[in-house]
Amino acid sequence: MQLDENQKKTVAGWVEEGLDLSAIQSRLESEMDIRMTYMDVRFLVGDLELTPKDEEEPEPAEPEPEPPATEAAAPTPDNPFPAPEEPMGETPPEAEDDSAGGEVSVTVSPVTQPGTMASGSVTFSDGVTCDWHVDQFGRPALVPPSDGYRPPEADMPKFGQKLQQELRGGF
Repeated sequence: MQLDENQKKTVAGWVEEGLDLSAIQSRLESEMDIRMTYMDVRFLVGDLELTPKDEEEPEPAEPEPEPPATEAAAPTPDNPFPAPEEPMGETPPEAEDDSAGGEVSVTVSPVTQPGTMASGSVTFSDGVTCDWHVDQFGRPALVPPSDGYRPPEADMPKFGQKLQQELRGGF
């Protein structure tokens, strides 16, 4: 939907008043009889090079102290795939042994399943292959081949790293 210059100035005024995108969307419909999706309103405001109230950058809070480094960070609900201590896979020779987990391979399916942004399979160092998917909210999930299967703990950071590489196109 194209707005004329007058309408663009009105929208700019609403942004200066501090209205958020939802309020702008409502006003466009009620005052100008223009129906737009929330995303269209975001694009419109972006095209006008404006920053609405609900998109302002929050002031950075004081950084939380980093937890002491451990051999391998454990997965948490907030970080299900923690990065390995050596993120580029450069394991010092003295650290190379079978207890650190074997090879992990990740494939991305060319067909996107309904309700997911991406999916594929992963083969862990114990030879077990699981399906994985990333839902529409960006949350990764593993689908084990049988109830109760848990992949080797040491493989999870490698899986997260390789999954990120595959989703970035191998970069």
